[in-house]
Amino acid sequence: MWKKRAIVILLAIQIGIFLLIARLVQIQLISTESFSKQNVNLIEASVAQRTQEMVIDDGRGTFVDRHGKPLTKEYTPSLILFPFLKEMEWPVEKVAAILDISPQRIIDQLKKASKPFIFSTNGAPFALTEEQMEKINQLHIPGVFAVKKQRPLEKTYAPHLIGFTREDARLLRSRYPKRPLSPHVEVGIHGLQKAFDEFLIPEGETKLLYHVDAEGGPLFGINVKYSDPGNPFYPVSVKTTLDRDLQQIAETVVQKHRMKKGGIVLLDIKTNSVLAMVSRPDMDPRNPYKNRGAENQMILPQIPGSIFKTVIAAAALETGIVSKQTMFDCSKKIDGVTLDNVHSYGMLGFDESFAASCNNAFATLGKKLVQQDPDILEIYAKKLGLYPLAGWQGDVYHEENFKQFPEERKGTIWHDDNDKRIPLAVAQTSIGQKDVRVSPLAVANMMATIARNGEAKQVRAVSKILYKNGTTFFTFPEQPFSDEQPISPATAGKLQQLLRKVVTDQRGTGRQFQSLPYEVAGKSGTAETGKISHHQELINKWFAGYFPAEAPRYALVVVELDSLGAQTVANDVFFDLVQKIYEFDHRDKNER
Repeated sequence: MWKKRAIVILLAIQIGIFLLIARLVQIQLISTESFSKQNVNLIEASVAQRTQEMVIDDGRGTFVDRHGKPLTKEYTPSLILFPFLKEMEWPVEKVAAILDISPQRIIDQLKKASKPFIFSTNGAPFALTEEQMEKINQLHIPGVFAVKKQRPLEKTYAPHLIGFTREDARLLRSRYPKRPLSPHVEVGIHGLQKAFDEFLIPEGETKLLYHVDAEGGPLFGINVKYSDPGNPFYPVSVKTTLDRDLQQIAETVVQKHRMKKGGIVLLDIKTNSVLAMVSRPDMDPRNPYKNRGAENQMILPQIPGSIFKTVIAAAALETGIVSKQTMFDCSKKIDGVTLDNVHSYGMLGFDESFAASCNNAFATLGKKLVQQDPDILEIYAKKLGLYPLAGWQGDVYHEENFKQFPEERKGTIWHDDNDKRIPLAVAQTSIGQKDVRVSPLAVANMMATIARNGEAKQVRAVSKILYKNGTTFFTFPEQPFSDEQPISPATAGKLQQLLRKVVTDQRGTGRQFQSLPYEVAGKSGTAETGKISHHQELINKWFAGYFPAEAPRYALVVVELDSLGAQTVANDVFFDLVQKIYEFDHRDKNER
């Protein structure tokens, strides 16, 4: 009996030893980089257990504006001190003299330190000069380093356009299955961070580190190791077309008027590039998807209302179905029969109909145009750079059809081609209702196209990718919008006159902009959304245009989405922005 028991006990011991060996094999050989459901990297954890480090640069590429000003991170000259200094004699007085401070200030911060830290004053890193950095490093004191430390900007610029990153080990592995990346590397989730992620992903961190024993003391002496990927070309920086100062102005104006949903797009007309972009609702960086805050409303299709009449006007002019003698009954609704008691303008010519945004005039023209050619609205929307997508796309090395705006969605004009045979559906479409959806970015592109005398281009948000040493890695050229034949210069010139008349005419829907220091040309839009709040229908309120009218530099679109008509601030935002841009331009000119 005792023999059987001994055999069972020995067998249990052997199984236990076997399981223990199997577990050790898993830990040390098999699952070293992805242990347990939490995907713990055991090698990293082991190293972290016996080292103390200060990360100087996480290695991910950064974003800068068109002048090279940082948009996401900056590099601050900082003094980094290691905690073992408090246990040794070192020339603290020399460092303090270079900084022109009391040695005791350095000693006091060292006493509290249990890991490497940045010497600070009043809660902020002590800003070193280049000369101070050089003098400190020439002392060659172990544990004392003057370096340019990377840190996030206090102010976040264009968060919806730039986007955000986060740790996602599964997504990281699926995107880069052949690259040996730590599961803690952050990946681009949204916006430009997502679009340019492959270029921005880090080669490795740059850091200062030293090995410690169980009590935190130096394990191999006081030598601190400087660790970096050793690649002089990385990390890269993405040179956007944004102007940081104009972006700040735009965000301040939108915030001042408390716009809840909507935003602005500001383009440089010459290069067709985004200078500023603001979207609301705002995005909480701690929870980007809260209240759908991560959505960039400026690249999503919206109901444009009368903005779309610009397409009808272009097609009508090119096909010759209007002249100075053409008159429209602007006391009628879009069926041409029912009286319009809200907007009863009587008989108006084509120019005056555009300025007053007469619905019946453009419903009538739209029906005539679609009878001539069922596809004519799509054709002219493309000619004007409005449809279907406005953002830059093309081949970038091995990646085909690379998109600078990864979340941009196609616009629509018709959901059902059968509607082209229904007069009421055509009339509703012609005034930018029914199924018409275009993004504010596309509307801004249309205005820029008209201002450039009909030359349609794709919209850029990034001009270059730059190596670490400042040389160019890749350039995103200006590209034509489509293969469509552009509108004629004569048609473009007439559209410019119409858009200017919207502001100058006594019945023009943009007449409130007459007093602005820059002459504005543009088009208003009030779109019915079908949504009800507080027993009132919500609207999309637009104003889109360009300025200065005689020598266009900027295309600007302001839209307030799902707003109560009496409370809309879209026109106020447009007015204030043009005023602030004028002041900025003249202040900048004086400073030069």
